[in-house]
Amino acid sequence: MVALPDNILMSAEEYLVWEPTQEERYEYWDGEVVMMSGATRNHNRVSGNFFKLLDDALADRTCEVYIVDVKVQVEPGQKYFYPDVVVTCDERDTDPQLVQFPCLIIEVLSPSTEAADRGKKFAKYRQSPTLQEYVLVQVAQPGVEVFRRNEQGKWVLSEYNLGDILRLESVDVEIAIANLYRQVQFETEATEN
Repeated sequence: MVALPDNILMSAEEYLVWEPTQEERYEYWDGEVVMMSGATRNHNRVSGNFFKLLDDALADRTCEVYIVDVKVQVEPGQKYFYPDVVVTCDERDTDPQLVQFPCLIIEVLSPSTEAADRGKKFAKYRQSPTLQEYVLVQVAQPGVEVFRRNEQGKWVLSEYNLGDILRLESVDVEIAIANLYRQVQFETEATEN
């Protein structure tokens, strides 16, 4: 196995040719190639549950749901990210490597990615004119945050807990929060005797 340098620099064109040939996944941030970190079992389970629930709900519609290995073009030639789940309902989305017109993006949070998911990534995702909802899902304990673009173009936060029903307006789907956490084992805090 060949060790890669910490910072890999290349053009967007080079990245789009190089990255599909790699065993690992890499995002592209303004000329810098950034390797994606691995996920925990809970992270994987929540992502899979969200994908399955959306895929089943959208089976009779023209929307497409993708998980983990499909990148989103945030800025042509500048940024390409791998969200945990992405939905596109736009007929212009025909590129086999990436989604260009997402309406819904879901990021399952982990300690190593939470700051970027809440900060840099969300700032860039908000620039997409087709994105209507951005969902952040906790895995340490149940909790979902949904940022929705309102009629004035402002992003409004709604929070959901274990007993709630999540309504995703961008795709007109309702999901019980409990179903997102099916088969997820939460860590319990050790108590002293």
